[in-house]
Amino acid sequence: MPAYRRASIRELTQAAANLDGRFVQGVLHRDEESGKWMVGHTSLEDWVARHEGEDLTLILLSMDEGQPLEKRICRTCGREYIGYECPNCREVRLRLRGR
Repeated sequence: MPAYRRASIRELTQAAANLDGRFVQGVLHRDEESGKWMVGHTSLEDWVARHEGEDLTLILLSMDEGQPLEKRICRTCGREYIGYECPNCREVRLRLRGR
């Protein structure tokens, strides 16, 4: 997988963490003993059950997918970028906010 796709996925998980969201990362497989779906060593059933009754959005992104991200043109500065936000505008925004 291209490095910029993996980096974009990591940025998205970091954004979720900043919003007090939860995410789990690892290889998806079915446990032979219990028959439960697992991501790494975490049972998806148990992980999701902690949020029963809540209004949720679940996002599943494959880290192995060979599909490259498309180049986009920023609507603010007009530059081409790869990812979910323009890195130039992001840098300028953070600098102007004093971070």
